[in-house]
Amino acid sequence: MSAPEPASVTALLEAARQGDSQAFDAVYQEVYDELRRLARMIRRGRAGATLNTTALVHEAYLRLVPARNLAWGDRMHFFRVAARAMRHALVEVARRQMADKRGGGAMTVFFDENVHATPVRVEEVLALNDALAQLEALDPRQARIVECRFFAGLSVEETAEALGVGPATVKRDWRAARAWLVRALS
Repeated sequence: MSAPEPASVTALLEAARQGDSQAFDAVYQEVYDELRRLARMIRRGRAGATLNTTALVHEAYLRLVPARNLAWGDRMHFFRVAARAMRHALVEVARRQMADKRGGGAMTVFFDENVHATPVRVEEVLALNDALAQLEALDPRQARIVECRFFAGLSVEETAEALGVGPATVKRDWRAARAWLVRALS
């Protein structure tokens, strides 16, 4: 199935903002396959985990529903917010598992191999979330780039479009953010 036209998703988002109660659900239906693809990349290698691909997409949707009247910019803005919702859903599950097992859980999360080639444990998801919060305080754009690239699996060009910056800026900030995160997580 091909990706929906950005204009149609943007128009539906605008209709939702204007109060059309069915428009946001229509957006979700339009982008559902893309959201599943993103969730599948985030979950790669975790077939037996509690939060499966479908559950991650549905958790993201439940987090997005209260924002249905948000002044959505466009399709890429929606995906940027969806990536953040998936991040928060994963962090919530990781925190719950850590509370249940106090470090005994070995839930493994695989991210897009082009971005992160090794499995990430529950503790690492939580540490990454904390480091991202620190990075966001220092440089919000770099934090958004990490969310787009790491959690949503967006390309450099898609990230640039989503954030309204040039690809060179994304590449430069992506390198800087990764270096900062490596230091912060060491």
